[in-house]
Amino acid sequence: MKPDKLFYKTLLRLSVPIAAQNVLTYLVGLADNIMVSRLGETAVGGIYVANQITTLLQMFTTGLGAALTVLAAQYWGKKDTQSVCSIVGLGFRIALLAGIVLTVSVALFPQKAVGLFTTDPGTLASGVEYVRIAAFTYVPFCLTAVLISALRCVETVRVGTYTALLSLVLNVLLNTLFIFGKLGFPRLGLSGAAWATLISRIAGLLFCAVYTARFDRKLGLRLRELLRIGCPFVRDFLRYGLPVIGGDLLWGINMAVQGGIIGRLDTVSIAAVSVVNTLFSVLTVGLYGTRDASSILIGKTVGSGARDKVILYTKRLECVYVLLGLLTSGIVLAARPFIPAVFRGLDAETVAMAQRLMLVLAVT
Repeated sequence: MKPDKLFYKTLLRLSVPIAAQNVLTYLVGLADNIMVSRLGETAVGGIYVANQITTLLQMFTTGLGAALTVLAAQYWGKKDTQSVCSIVGLGFRIALLAGIVLTVSVALFPQKAVGLFTTDPGTLASGVEYVRIAAFTYVPFCLTAVLISALRCVETVRVGTYTALLSLVLNVLLNTLFIFGKLGFPRLGLSGAAWATLISRIAGLLFCAVYTARFDRKLGLRLRELLRIGCPFVRDFLRYGLPVIGGDLLWGINMAVQGGIIGRLDTVSIAAVSVVNTLFSVLTVGLYGTRDASSILIGKTVGSGARDKVILYTKRLECVYVLLGLLTSGIVLAARPFIPAVFRGLDAETVAMAQRLMLVLAVT
């Protein structure tokens, strides 16, 4: 852990914008939770079970983005941008296919999809109402994640933050208009929250796509490269990328199974877990931001052939993560008393359960 200005400066330069982007992305879900909490526990529970599908997709795209970084950052270390574009194109096609398959499946069978995570009639009805519209957010969500990962591979990390900020601001504004029927808009309740999320995700994708096509000077990525059939890196992707995707996807399945178990409990439990999971995701983004920054830093160093630095940086990062874990635990503990003030529509029993769960997650 001896002083190394270049290492720590690079880690901060990469991790802070990524962490900020993750905060803003999770705040979109938190904004839905906070605003919908005024509709009661059943509405909050409905969003929770519906978002279990999104969580699974989110873990998949996280793994896909990490897999792209593992491979592409090495070629960026060699300044081989053509290979980076080929790898990104492969990831783009995988993300597009996954988003389409999930959208079609959930749109055609919303009752069965939400029914995997709850048996409570009220929660099920609320979840179906939300997911009928939210299903169409999956494709823009996947494609945005890949484009942001592509830019991260070449150390362009602020665009992801701006994209997430745009989505958040638009989501909060549209939530206000659609959920509660402000400024002459109809009062749509849960459906309004879903429409707000859909519009904000599409806006985020358009912003990111325009930047990549018009303003990026490192990659020079074009649509024909993203959709080109065939890629010379398929074997490398399967060998090195698939285990990374598999790890995150299995964790997503674990979270979905947990969601299915929670969804079979009472409404208070479902609402408490929904609040806590969303809040916990926001509070722990520093860990995930540093993880993504580490992937870029290590990948680039591998690509440059500096083996000694790879070993040194890996050991140094292990120490950084221990410190980050302790810091994050303290933040989670400090947030517990503020739950009643943030989620004002919840009853005392739900708040008390949420605070107990936060205590457990602080240790986790």
